[in-house]
Amino acid sequence: MNKKKCNTNPSGKSPNKQKEKRKTPGKLRRINPNAAGIDVGSKEHYVAVPEGRDEQSVRTFACFTPDLHKMARWLKACNVESVAMESTGVYWIPIFEVLEDYGFDVTLVDARQVKNVPGRKTDVSDCKWIQELHSFGLLSAAFRPEKEICTLRSYWRHRSSLAKSCAKQIHLMQKALEQMNVQLHKVLSDITGMTGMSIIRAIVSGERNPVVLAKMRHHSVKVSEETIANALTGNWREEHLFALGQALELYDIYQDKIAECDRRIDSYMQTLKTTKRKSNTETLKKTKQKRRKNQPYFDLASHLYRMTGVDLTRIDGIDTMTVQTVITECGIDMSRFPTEKHFCSWLAICPNNQITGGKIRKRQTRKVHNRAADALRLAAQSLHSSKTALGAFYRRMRARLGAPKAITATAHKLAKIIYNMLKYGHDFVDFGQDCYEKQYQDRVLKSLKKRAREMGLELINAQTGELVS
Repeated sequence: MNKKKCNTNPSGKSPNKQKEKRKTPGKLRRINPNAAGIDVGSKEHYVAVPEGRDEQSVRTFACFTPDLHKMARWLKACNVESVAMESTGVYWIPIFEVLEDYGFDVTLVDARQVKNVPGRKTDVSDCKWIQELHSFGLLSAAFRPEKEICTLRSYWRHRSSLAKSCAKQIHLMQKALEQMNVQLHKVLSDITGMTGMSIIRAIVSGERNPVVLAKMRHHSVKVSEETIANALTGNWREEHLFALGQALELYDIYQDKIAECDRRIDSYMQTLKTTKRKSNTETLKKTKQKRRKNQPYFDLASHLYRMTGVDLTRIDGIDTMTVQTVITECGIDMSRFPTEKHFCSWLAICPNNQITGGKIRKRQTRKVHNRAADALRLAAQSLHSSKTALGAFYRRMRARLGAPKAITATAHKLAKIIYNMLKYGHDFVDFGQDCYEKQYQDRVLKSLKKRAREMGLELINAQTGELVS
């Protein structure tokens, strides 16, 4: 009895030929063969180099400066060219600066990108994993501006912390006055103005007569002396007077430190290079406004115009403080961001679309702490009553989306304007509120005519009765 063999190859081709045509999975190519990975810690750092470069591919170094130099020399001996590390607190900064001085290509990455697979976690496995990912080019570097801008950023951030500490002392002064029922803030819009500080200093010096204190009123204050005298009639408790005096003393100290910091920033900004743009035709806008609180004690606008080559303060809602914050956080070289969309995405002021199954599940902006984005949001919020095109845009978005989303949308528009001015040297031109409203009406009318044609209808002007062309 003949048995038929079962045909397991319906194509009729030989198995060898099938294996030849079968696609083999591609292998990852090592882009950075001379790469090292560092797991940053508060007391010690674990460093991994490629296998075969040393008897120990993973070594531990302490956090002291001599150990960091020892780490750099060991990496040089292992022929390492590129180093990757995660941004852990502020512990990475000394390592980054030392390795950068030794000539290494240092890559700072977000800690979320280097998370290992679930399982046993050790510092040794973490540094090996970072080295492995970086050797294959799977880690994207975090943004860090030029070295000169980083120095300026440190000065400016320190100044901001001094200003916050100064504001805290103002709150403590107001708290002490409130506890003594001295309602100075009810009759003055700012207790740190000329009138308010004169009265507070007199109270600390021992003056208690409300009539005498009210006579220190500046002529520009609209409230009468009688009303101020009634507000300054309080319960003078020693413990609250002591707290008021110490808060005033600390306020003066912080003001002196801010002035000293301004002198250091002024001298440093004079050493930064000048940017000249051929396409730029505008000159620096001159303002006659008096110095407001927390503004620098030097001509910051001239420094910014010399460094950038454009006058960013011509943008509606943007002042020198906002420009300084954006420049110190983002730098002047916008070529680091390929397009304005990349720049807005880094600022986290654009929708973060999360698509699942072809549907957008979430589109809200990413929750990050970005000082430049916060400054742009404050600038956008100041446009609520501006009679400009940007002000009209903000009010239209606020009526449609609400205040929070309108602020973010306007900050997004401000960021795009700043990007184009810094990258291409374009001048800012405000076409005005009326021009913007007309452009918006033309867009709406064009959309209505298109929808009417799709439905076989025509638009008729209700006032004239004529067809809308």
